[in-house]
Amino acid sequence: MSVKRSVHSSGLRIVTEEVPSVRSAAVGIWVNVGSRDEAPATAGASHFLEHLLFKGTTSRTALEISSSIESVGGEMNAFTSKEYTCFYARVIDTDLPMAIEVVSDLITSSIVTALDVDAERKVVLEEIAMRDDDPSDLVHDLFSDTYYGDTPIGRPILGTIDSINGMSRNTVFNYYKKKYLPQDLVVAVAGNIKHKRVVAMVEEALSRDNFLDVLAAPVVRPNIPVKNSKQQSVGLMYKKSEQAHMFYGMEGVARADDRRFSMGVLSAALGGGMSSRLFQEIREKRGLAYSVYAYAQQFAGSGVLGFYAGCNPTKAIEVVEIIRSVLSDVADNGMTHEEIERAKGAVRGSLVLSQEDTGSRMSRIGKNEIVYGQVMDFDDILKAISRVSAEDIREIASEFLVKTPTLALVGPFKNESKFEKVLEK
Repeated sequence: MSVKRSVHSSGLRIVTEEVPSVRSAAVGIWVNVGSRDEAPATAGASHFLEHLLFKGTTSRTALEISSSIESVGGEMNAFTSKEYTCFYARVIDTDLPMAIEVVSDLITSSIVTALDVDAERKVVLEEIAMRDDDPSDLVHDLFSDTYYGDTPIGRPILGTIDSINGMSRNTVFNYYKKKYLPQDLVVAVAGNIKHKRVVAMVEEALSRDNFLDVLAAPVVRPNIPVKNSKQQSVGLMYKKSEQAHMFYGMEGVARADDRRFSMGVLSAALGGGMSSRLFQEIREKRGLAYSVYAYAQQFAGSGVLGFYAGCNPTKAIEVVEIIRSVLSDVADNGMTHEEIERAKGAVRGSLVLSQEDTGSRMSRIGKNEIVYGQVMDFDDILKAISRVSAEDIREIASEFLVKTPTLALVGPFKNESKFEKVLEK
């Protein structure tokens, strides 16, 4: 793996991976700011701003931004998470200088006009409405709210209707200027590139308007308080739907915990595919659900291990009971050698296959740098997964699968009492 890293005097980090066998290149600018960095009055500002930066800069209109990439057959987009925001483009390698220039322009020189704020406000409200119309998506936000409570990380990335409607142009623009600083940026580039040339291009593109001269302390996130840590909790949202959508979760490992590799294997073994324990028990043996899966999510100072299922509302109690039974069995008895080896193979294979294009490679090195401050060697990651043993799985399962659960439900249910009784068993 030819990953290289440079740090500018401003604190800006540049990481690259040279892939000489391809004819494409991907660039991403990762900003160390997400929805957990917002105050209640600015809930949704990170995502709102992600939209607004595409509306125009001091040198480009919105049409010029999009057409510059699309006219060479490239793609450009952005996304916001709880802890970071990413703006990215993927183009033919010869068009990389232009892509770096365009994406950098969004970061340094967006104008965020009042007219654009009012227009894009409607778009974000439509996105919230779309989320609300999709119970399988909505249940994850409901879980975060139930589990973390009214804390920055518990609030939805999209914000709320009230917070988006209440945000002025000055509020969003000040947030932009305060949060988008060089020491909190990572520029990741992967493809048919040379590191030194990329560093020169990035530094030139980001030096506009003395952007790299601004120095401030980088973002440091505190530990996360968890609501209802001593008792079961059920979050219910009534929705007249054909299916009940549920997310059953508990405390997991935090991002800096070395046991994250074991947790990833455990998650895959429980709900990572068609051969996983929960998929076999809920769908294959009983036909109770179409979609069943698990995932482990890590943040700075906190983590969650969770399980999703969508089923007929009349079967919701049965599905929750099956999840609890499976988790209890694994906590007490661990998992078989075959289950663990299948899960390890699945995790390793998905990681390797995900590196087949430059966009995925860029995402891996950019995300690693922005959240860990370094890019772990790919072979070392595969070795860490291979080293996960049956005893590791038994230890982490016995510690975490017995943690107090939180259950989020979206469906045609009038009250939480019958689900609370299931959790009390």
